[in-house]
Amino acid sequence: MSTPTTLLPFQPGTMSTAQLAAVSFLARYSARTHHLYQFQLREWFAWCERNGLDPLVGVQRAHVELYIRSLVERGLMDSSVVSMMNGVRGFFRFAHIDGVIAADPAVYARLPKVQRDESRTQGLDRLELIRFLQVAQTITVHHGALAYLLGINALRASEAAAVRIEDYAESLRGHRVLRLVGKGNKPATMPVTVPVLRVLEACRGERTEGPLILRPTSGKPIDRRDAYRMVTRIAKAAGIPRHISPHSLRHAAITNALDAGVPLRDAQILARHADPRTTEHYDRARGNLDRHAVHFLTAYVAGV
Repeated sequence: MSTPTTLLPFQPGTMSTAQLAAVSFLARYSARTHHLYQFQLREWFAWCERNGLDPLVGVQRAHVELYIRSLVERGLMDSSVVSMMNGVRGFFRFAHIDGVIAADPAVYARLPKVQRDESRTQGLDRLELIRFLQVAQTITVHHGALAYLLGINALRASEAAAVRIEDYAESLRGHRVLRLVGKGNKPATMPVTVPVLRVLEACRGERTEGPLILRPTSGKPIDRRDAYRMVTRIAKAAGIPRHISPHSLRHAAITNALDAGVPLRDAQILARHADPRTTEHYDRARGNLDRHAVHFLTAYVAGV
């Protein structure tokens, strides 16, 4: 059976059940996630067309596992194969939820196991984070504001770049708060502590509205790519001898909060993770050797 691989534009009169289900699934996402899942579904649709399969109706778990094997045979790394399947698995999951198919053929499909040493995740320890925040303020007020939003409030690069002056103008129950729209278009409200507010106000200057963080040279609002470049510059100036990205700062905020004794549930709220298991990944990745259980066990055995 030959099935067109076109997902867009939306033409319900001529689209197959699989295409309509794909458009419905993709409509849940925006920006980068939408484009990523659209690419992944195009790959799945194209593979089905080459193999005479409908991409949705009649698909069995064996077909999904054959597709996974084809990705492996193309030379993709195990982690890339797992990533490529995110859109496909979501497509089938929601088609099942919406009643388009009777069962989800991808839910039990075997994926490659991705082994990672979570203790080697690149972040910043407490002293490095302190140095990063201090050095950022010596470059420009815009670098300082970006560093604090990433490293203290655990914002993502796109979220920090999108912060407007109006977003932190309100107070709630005695706390100055920052309102933002996060991943998946989910609104969030978080407190702005005095040190963070001081840095944000220095960046704001005499302005009363508009984007907060600007490009120091042009005065135009920064975007996600600018955030990466600014973080790289700060890390170099701070003498941190490895690659540091905006996510490294978000990672540092979460892991240092856990090191400071913040309960896992509160760290999940800081990170705005829908699934607590995601926060648990950060907990395992802390790599805090000072608090490693071996110290307590050694003291116990020694009778100290």
